Amino acid sequence: MSWIRIIPFEEATGKLKQLYQRVKGPNNNVDNIMMVHGLRPHSMEGHMHMYKYVLHHNGNTFPKWYLETIGVYVSMLNQCSYCVDHHYQGMKRLVNDNNRSEEVKKALESRSPELVFEGKELALLRYAEKLTLSPSVMMEADINNLRASGADDGEILEVNQVTSYFCYANRTVLGLGVNTNGDIIGLSPNENDDPDNWNHA
Repeated sequence: MSWIRIIPFEEATGKLKQLYQRVKGPNNNVDNIMMVHGLRPHSMEGHMHMYKYVLHHNGNTFPKWYLETIGVYVSMLNQCSYCVDHHYQGMKRLVNDNNRSEEVKKALESRSPELVFEGKELALLRYAEKLTLSPSVMMEADINNLRASGADDGEILEVNQVTSYFCYANRTVLGLGVNTNGDIIGLSPNENDDPDNWNHA
């Protein structure tokens, strides 16, 4: 599951058990990216708050499938197959069109999002790409270009936070050797109206 010790659901006690109960999916399954925090439950709690609030909150204005698409793209750029596998399945479920989902995946894999996106959606994907690969050369002009594409400042912030979260998640996974063994791919917390509901379905 990872290069460091994992505490399985059945062996968890105290605060960790409570957190596992909050994030579990079917058959008490807890995603490995969450279980890797088991030796420091407070960091798992912080991770889930960030994840739920950034990607699965009703305060977001972009549809969840688009935010998942950004996550897939960032994870591809970071070569994090764990997050690509999980979030592509989530995106695919939300898009509910296998052909369209496959077109999006192929375009992102070739770093050619312009094949399937345009306007501000394309501009924001390019912003996410630059922020992921070359954050030190970001400039105010990048933000002005996003505004010119039709994105407002709230939308820019939304995409900035999704991009930043996935860079964090990718580095958690890659730095600790987390894999998908035992995971149920593509589950996510779907109750956007309840920020405290972390259960995966």
